[in-house]
Amino acid sequence: MSQHPMRRFKQTLSTLEIEDILKRGKTGVLALIDEANWPYAIPLNYVFHDGHLYFHGASKGHKMEAIAYNPRASFCVVDQDDIVPEHYSTAYSSVIAFGKMRLIEDPQEKKNALLWLCEKYCPLESLENQMAEIEKSPHVCILSLDIEQATGKGGREFFLRRQKEQELLKYKKRDETVSF
Repeated sequence: MSQHPMRRFKQTLSTLEIEDILKRGKTGVLALIDEANWPYAIPLNYVFHDGHLYFHGASKGHKMEAIAYNPRASFCVVDQDDIVPEHYSTAYSSVIAFGKMRLIEDPQEKKNALLWLCEKYCPLESLENQMAEIEKSPHVCILSLDIEQATGKGGREFFLRRQKEQELLKYKKRDETVSF
C-alpha cells in the first residue's frame, strides 16, 4: 500500500493514541468504491481487536456488492470535534485506517467478533445473555477490515488543550508531594 505522507506531520498522533481512539470510538464511516466507481460511505458501529476492525450487518446490499467489486477500504473515526469559535478553529482528533475487507467465515473468529461487539456495546449484559443473543443470529454477517495502515491526526487546538492539561497535572502532582 502506498502511504501518503501527512502534510502537517507535527499533528500526527502516536500509535498508542491511534489504538486508543479505535478502541474508544463508537461509530466510524466505512468508505468503499462500488462497481460504478462511485464512492460509498456508510456509518457503522465496530470493534477494534488485534489490528482488525470488525463490523456486523446484512449479507446482501450495496455495501457487500462494493466489497465484492473492490475489497480495499478506509474507515474514519472522529474522537473529538470541539469547535473553538474564538480561534476560528476546531479541537479535533481522528483516525483513518486503510486495508482490505473480508467476510469472516471461520465460525470461531465470527463468534469472537460477536462477543467483542457485545462486550463493547452491551457491557452490562451477562455473558449468558450475550451468548443467547449470538445464538439467535446464526446467519449474521461479520466483516473485518484488516488494517494495513492507520494514521491519526489532532488539530492545533487539540494539542494546545493537551499541553495545558499536562501542565495542570504536573502542578497538581507537585502540590500533592509538598508537605508542611
